[in-house]
Amino acid sequence: SRNARAIPPARWPLVQAYLRLYLSPQQICGRLKLEGAQSVSAQSIYTYVYSDKAKGGDLASYLRCQKQRRKRYGSGQERRGQIKGRVCIGQRPAVVDARARIGDWEGDTVIGTGHSGVLVTLVERHSRFALAHRLPSKEAQPVSEAIRQMLRPHKEQCLTITFDNGHEFADHAFLGQCLGADVYFAHPYHSWERGTNENTNGLLRQYFPKKMSFKNLSRIDVDDAIHLLNHRPRKCIGYRTPHEVFYGLEIQPLN
Repeated sequence: SRNARAIPPARWPLVQAYLRLYLSPQQICGRLKLEGAQSVSAQSIYTYVYSDKAKGGDLASYLRCQKQRRKRYGSGQERRGQIKGRVCIGQRPAVVDARARIGDWEGDTVIGTGHSGVLVTLVERHSRFALAHRLPSKEAQPVSEAIRQMLRPHKEQCLTITFDNGHEFADHAFLGQCLGADVYFAHPYHSWERGTNENTNGLLRQYFPKKMSFKNLSRIDVDDAIHLLNHRPRKCIGYRTPHEVFYGLEIQPLN
C-alpha cells in the first residue's frame, strides 16, 4: 500500500531478539508500544518469520504455535479468474432452496494427496443421493464428460446444477445443454451455499482420507463407498436412505 508506513530495517534485529526469547508476535507488538518504540504489527511479524523460514532461517522454530499460512477470505472475490458465462447462485430459482423436489444437484471435486487424482462428486439436494467418478486430473473437459455420464441416466431428474468456482467446471454451458439443466455457481469462498455437497464430500473422507493417494483408486472402490452412503439412513430425511428417497421406494429392512 502506498499509504503504509515503512518498517525501518533497524527494527527487525530487536524483533528477532524478542522472538528468540519465545515472545509471540502479539506480545512483541504490545511490548514495543510499551517501550515507546515504533511498533510492528503481529501480522507483519508473522510475514517476516515465514519469509525467513522460506530462506532457510530458524525464526519460525521459536513460535509456540506453528501458525499456518492463512487463506484469504476477506474480500470474497475470486482470485482464479472468472469462468466465462457463469450464472450466479443469486439468480437460481427459490424453489431450489426449499429442497421440495428432486432434480437439484450440487457438484464439486475431492483431491487426493499430492494431486494424485480427483473424485468428481455430485449430490441431489432433496434426497442426498450421491454420485462420484474418479479421474486422473481435474481438467475441464474430462470433468464435464464425467458429470455428463453420471447424470445421463438421471436426466429427467436433473433440473439444476450448482458448482463452486473451480475452473474444472468451465465447460458448464455445454454440460447444461447436454442435460437440459440450468447451471449456477456459488459466490467465491461461500462453500456453505453448496452445503449438501460439502457435507457429502466430508462423509466420503471416511473411505478416502485426506492423506490418501487416489492413484490406485479403482472404480469399484468408489462405487462401493457411494453405495454405502446412498444406503445409509439419514436423520435429515427422516432416517430414510438417499436411495429410497431418490427412487421413491418403500422402506425395507437394510440389507
